[in-house]
Amino acid sequence: MIVLALDTSGSGCSVAVYDSETEAVLGRSGADLGKGHAERLIEFVDEALAAAGRSLDDIDRIAVTVGPGSFTGIRVGVATARGLALALGKPAVGVSTLAVLAESSRAASPGKAVLVAIDAKRDEVYLQAFDATGAAATEPEAFSVEAARGRYADFDGVVGGSGAHLVAPNIPAKSPELIDIAAVARLGAAADPASAKPRPLYLRGPDAKPQAGFAIARA
Repeated sequence: MIVLALDTSGSGCSVAVYDSETEAVLGRSGADLGKGHAERLIEFVDEALAAAGRSLDDIDRIAVTVGPGSFTGIRVGVATARGLALALGKPAVGVSTLAVLAESSRAASPGKAVLVAIDAKRDEVYLQAFDATGAAATEPEAFSVEAARGRYADFDGVVGGSGAHLVAPNIPAKSPELIDIAAVARLGAAADPASAKPRPLYLRGPDAKPQAGFAIARA
């Protein structure tokens, strides 16, 4: 199966073409943009396909990160995946960024349970625990930092992600890590299209709120 993997859930914008039979990334492209994912994503798709020596007609499935993460970025990625799937007549699947980060932590510390914590700002974290096989042990949730520390004070495993230092103060703070696009492709290849629909995973509302004083009444 040839998978086209997309990630726009954070500052990075990444694309990979992946062969699930050989477990090889055939081509990839992307950059740490910060903003402007919508303007560059299709360009990166074209570059990844060219690097792989493939065309869109060769794609069997599209995988896309669905969050939690950047509200706008997630919308861009999910909309693009859905559009490509419709145009190509191929399935699209959604992959949680928490699951991708858990895969990266498991690769570094095999055989251990993983708690992924993403710094959600405003003194909050997005959290999800995974067992040693990578299966989800809890649902993805948003917690205050204080509540997260209390709930997972006795967690026996590895704590990873950009919010790890918030949940486990003994871990030094680090810059948010870019999503491993190869892991997105692997998880996307293993996902069931019937149950892993590409729907945004928002654990809280958008930071930008409409200003009531400037709202225009609908006729």
